[in-house]
Amino acid sequence: MPVFQDQLGRAVNVVSNPQRIVSLVPSQTELLFDLGLGDRVVGRTRFCIHPNGIKSLTSVGGTKDFSLERIEALNPDLIIANKEENERSGILELEKRHPVWVSDVSNLQEALEMIISVGKITGKTNHASQMANQVFNAFDSLNSPLTGNVLYFIWKDPWMVAGKGTFIDDMLHRLGLQNQAPSDRYPELTTHMLNQLNPDHIFLSSEPYPFKEKHIPELRDMFPHAKIRIVNGEYFSWYGSRLLNAPAYFKSL
Repeated sequence: MPVFQDQLGRAVNVVSNPQRIVSLVPSQTELLFDLGLGDRVVGRTRFCIHPNGIKSLTSVGGTKDFSLERIEALNPDLIIANKEENERSGILELEKRHPVWVSDVSNLQEALEMIISVGKITGKTNHASQMANQVFNAFDSLNSPLTGNVLYFIWKDPWMVAGKGTFIDDMLHRLGLQNQAPSDRYPELTTHMLNQLNPDHIFLSSEPYPFKEKHIPELRDMFPHAKIRIVNGEYFSWYGSRLLNAPAYFKSL
């Protein structure tokens, strides 16, 4: 049985060309379909919404609260998970019975490595390598007109932003922006903390909190000089094949 190293550095035994794949990560589910593996995906989370028609596949629950029983019933020969998006306790349980390949992506380079690795595991090496090259070239030619500081909001009540060391942070940097988040990961910010900041740009993400135009006035009161806009969070946080179109979206900003 072939052995593949996941992005946590663990050796994972996987059958050649696995035929029954459960994906616990929305962006990686989309990647599997775009690699031509849609007929092998037997399970997904309820947050896996791309591509069209995917809702006909069995849902195993959420990314954090997936059902071990539903996954077991699907008899998978490969489960694809992610260190940040999935609960460690659930992954440890799944590993007792199935091969679980875990990604760990916090920047573009790690996303490209993930794409190539998934291609190797599934027998789609050439397709995955071509896709990774396309993504790399698209970002390499990205000349963003944006400059200055930015706050990228992902939640309201309490206010939360994407901090340093996240994939979103890497995307902001590639846009030419400096993340004003005061710490790593996804810090909660009080009104007092927000008042200490002076961003040039504010991005309100469409996910996980569904920010709308109605939320802009409250932030405009706090930051009257900032350019505030709603952004499509999938292009900032999905690190699979959606990256093919992310540079074009960034240019549109």
